[in-house]
Amino acid sequence: MGSGASKPTTPHVWKGTGPPTISQDMLEQLQSSPETDITRAQTLELHVQARVADELRRLQAEQLAKLKGLEQAITDETNATAPSGPNAKTTTASVSKEIAGLRTRLEERQREVSRPLPEPVEAARSAVVRCLRENDRRPLDCYREVAAFKEEVRKLEATWVERVVS
Repeated sequence: MGSGASKPTTPHVWKGTGPPTISQDMLEQLQSSPETDITRAQTLELHVQARVADELRRLQAEQLAKLKGLEQAITDETNATAPSGPNAKTTTASVSKEIAGLRTRLEERQREVSRPLPEPVEAARSAVVRCLRENDRRPLDCYREVAAFKEEVRKLEATWVERVVS
């Protein structure tokens, strides 16, 4: 058991009903060929992969050409509709500079608008935060502090509305 091969190792012999239609030399060459089904399959697979890679390269080149054409068309259209004059040319650098300027103006405005909270509102806010930290498992126990904070915010809003209206 296991000492002998499970299949006989006799070479394949071509048998036919009539005389062979190819020469004896060709038969011997086919029988002695080292190429097997596996190597033929691998060769075929490599050939298919090469063709697929070539097709992918071709498709990518086509898509790139289409993209460049569309970009050129957009650029031409933008240049045709852009107003003429000394300030008509917009570049990436000028747009970036304008965006940076707008950002700084926005940050300055936020600093001007944001003011510190009045003392009663800040105290109520701190009480809510302290209560929630102390009662992290039971946040509903802080309903009194939340109600006090809401009342202080309501008062602050009312005074702001009075200032704006009058």
